[in-house]
Amino acid sequence: MKRRSAVLLFVAVVLTAASPPLATRAPLTAAQISSIDAFVISEMKRSHVPGAAVGIYTRGNILLAKGYGLANVELEVPVKAETIFQSGSVGKQFVSAAIMMLVEEGRVSLGDSIVKYFPGAPASWKPIRIENLLSHTSGLAEYESPDRTGPKGPFYLRLDFTESQLLRKIEALPIENAPGAKWNYRNTNYVLLGILIRRVTGMFYADYLAKRIFRPLGMTSTRLISDADIIPNRSAGYQWESGQLKNQDWVSPTFNSTADGTLYFNVLDLAKWDGALSTTQLLTQASLNRIWTVYKLNDGKPNPADYGFAWAIGSQNGHRLIEHGGAWQGFTCDISRYVDDALTVVVLTNLDAGRPDYMAHVIAGLADSPLLPAKLTAIPDARPGTVAALASLLDRMAAGADLHPFVSKELAQAIDSAATAAIRRRIAPLWPGGTLALVLRQPSPDDASLTISQFRLTKGVNSMLITYGLDAHGKVDTLYFEPDQEYRSP
Repeated sequence: MKRRSAVLLFVAVVLTAASPPLATRAPLTAAQISSIDAFVISEMKRSHVPGAAVGIYTRGNILLAKGYGLANVELEVPVKAETIFQSGSVGKQFVSAAIMMLVEEGRVSLGDSIVKYFPGAPASWKPIRIENLLSHTSGLAEYESPDRTGPKGPFYLRLDFTESQLLRKIEALPIENAPGAKWNYRNTNYVLLGILIRRVTGMFYADYLAKRIFRPLGMTSTRLISDADIIPNRSAGYQWESGQLKNQDWVSPTFNSTADGTLYFNVLDLAKWDGALSTTQLLTQASLNRIWTVYKLNDGKPNPADYGFAWAIGSQNGHRLIEHGGAWQGFTCDISRYVDDALTVVVLTNLDAGRPDYMAHVIAGLADSPLLPAKLTAIPDARPGTVAALASLLDRMAAGADLHPFVSKELAQAIDSAATAAIRRRIAPLWPGGTLALVLRQPSPDDASLTISQFRLTKGVNSMLITYGLDAHGKVDTLYFEPDQEYRSP
């Protein structure tokens, strides 16, 4: 929902003086813009994305701000630079910045136990610190799981709750592990941070963001989601279901007002945000560095997601990359900041199955060739048994056979009759009769002794990518399907 990834998993202030201006980049050439246009249009067609906006900045200076496709399919309204999209989890980085402002003011401490701010919480919450919420290492369970947000769940997305009611429901969730022992992305953490901001400041978190970040930066289009307000340039969200474009699902105002990713913004406003992140206008450099430092677990090792505070820290072709994605209610988006290259790329889409992170990575390479990912082409396969096992599994999927004996317990939880039917429909044009070609093999992010394989499944003009991996017991624990793509993602 408001999570970082958007692949189809088979269903794993006080304002300070600005820093001196840093070096920026030359304008994009006509040839670069043409190549970016061609790629975006091609990828939108491949992924069925109705509309997208692309922003390319160099330390807040706009190199490109452009819309593609339709903001509203029914009314045939085109996307433009001013078009507003939903933030999904990209909104979390504004919350982490707000918390760091409070830290700088001495109003909170990253090492504070959260029970200081939630005195009615269970005793098991006492070891959880603010920094655990920021880094997704709290051990708290995910409130936004399908079983909890469905009609019989405590967080049914079509019902309204007060903030106090929502907190009581979160306090009833189980603790999955000791704080700091593991990294697990949980939207629950940022819902709590939003409530914490109100308890410290006396202001609703979105009002605090507006006062301390949006208005000072001139981000005039960035605001909380509202179905009731008249909002200029708002795009419609869509989802891709069974080969058809559908309108986004409706959720109650409660779940469009939590701090885990419920904002509107556009590529013009995000240029101002990028500019602020390139200076000390909002936060000291020490605070920014803390946000962008991989959080270490209790064992002293960096968390496996290389996650800081609402940002993932990685690299692309050896170039430092700080990024985050979002997906919510028919929208997906990504912000990728190549900080040492003075380049930022933002991609906003109005489709739940869009691939803005992949698009941003390739666009960065088209704007700066050393960043361009390698082509995703067939490579020799020294493990023919892997492709044979995947083919057998696809046979069982196509036949509608029971997959539970062959998959891990975690994956089995996602396999129900609806999920099975959906994936059977998706692979029907390609299997049986398609061919599988290995395009990538790499160690599993969870266990370096295991491998993850990515195959391109092709039949005629149709193709898709399948990522496949086994756990230590030989059960399938990684299996997801996504549209084909020309380049590798970092």
